[in-house]
Amino acid sequence: MIGPQGILDTDLYKLTMQQAVCQLYPRAKARYSFINRGETPFPQGFDTELSALVKEMKKLRLTKKEKTWLADKCGYFHPVYLDYLAGYRFDPDEVRIEQRDGELTISIEGYWYTSILWEVPLMALISELYFEMTGEKDKAYPEEKIHELNLEKARFFKDNGIRFIDFGTRRRFSYENHARLIPDLKQAGEYLLGTSNVHLAHLHDLPPIGTQAHEWFQFHSAKYGFRMANQMALQRWIDVYKGDLGIALTDTFGTENFFHAFDAYFAKVFDGIRQDSGDPFEFLKSALAHYESLNIDPASKTFVFSDSLDLELSKAIHEKCVGKVKDLYGIGTFLTNDVGVKPLNMVIKMVECQPFKGSGRWVDAIKISDASGKYTGNMETIELARHTLFMDE
Repeated sequence: MIGPQGILDTDLYKLTMQQAVCQLYPRAKARYSFINRGETPFPQGFDTELSALVKEMKKLRLTKKEKTWLADKCGYFHPVYLDYLAGYRFDPDEVRIEQRDGELTISIEGYWYTSILWEVPLMALISELYFEMTGEKDKAYPEEKIHELNLEKARFFKDNGIRFIDFGTRRRFSYENHARLIPDLKQAGEYLLGTSNVHLAHLHDLPPIGTQAHEWFQFHSAKYGFRMANQMALQRWIDVYKGDLGIALTDTFGTENFFHAFDAYFAKVFDGIRQDSGDPFEFLKSALAHYESLNIDPASKTFVFSDSLDLELSKAIHEKCVGKVKDLYGIGTFLTNDVGVKPLNMVIKMVECQPFKGSGRWVDAIKISDASGKYTGNMETIELARHTLFMDE
């Protein structure tokens, strides 16, 4: 059946953020929107089919076996949070789906600690249903060819000494394809470090990997202002995780602004940083220089690259990193939807939130990024943020 295979069929950073939200911001509310970057038209009746599948998601739950595994493998999850997760159920009333001709509109609204889990499985569901309803599923390569492609990628990473992680849940071709991918990638041996998908990590005895996403920084911007967003997001993460889950995302308000906040304290507490937009080679130069300016040896830190990677780009970045830094590559759609069809270009992003207790006031939650094509949120607020952060100079 199309759809997520349980509560854990999601990316780890959704669970780590959910725990932090439960602990720090239990009264905050959030609104998310589906953004169809590729302007793909959806087939007639897609909204009806999707709505029916969303309603089925209320049946998903954490099993006792999964809870035990999480407690054993992920020591940063508190027992109280795992008890909460065991009782968590998706609430389909938080999701509103509409369609006018081929244009699909999706909005999500609820308390942040509940609505936060919709994004990843809903995107995976949209992707798989699209290929099913359009007949594109039948145009995909035969399973044997996909298997060979997967093995070629695993060999490439191994032969070139590139350590990588599967980041491909959100835009995967199908769950079945994703599940078959992981055993193939394990042929890379020690160079496959794990997967962001918690369910598949459990199923295939791999480490689940992830920290926080852009919405963590977006929320803190709405609560504390643009200039304090990075500092507060980083500090509050430390308050919860005490040094665990120590890779910091850099680009929510532009990497240059991130480095202004990422002082010696944060640079020493966090194990490393993640690049998710812009030019990876310029990022590497800037990040190396920043650590060196703080008298921190970059070779002691981990740089994660995760922006639209394929084999050749990963290799090119890796060659620039050798001897300078510990580099990792979070690779998504290229792994889980390289089957001969065109993947959907879509995201679901937080666009507003209520960060203040009892105010009832919705505040814009924006993302600026290092690439203008990845800006999300109210454009007037984006321009205000760019001016405030001196990004127009």
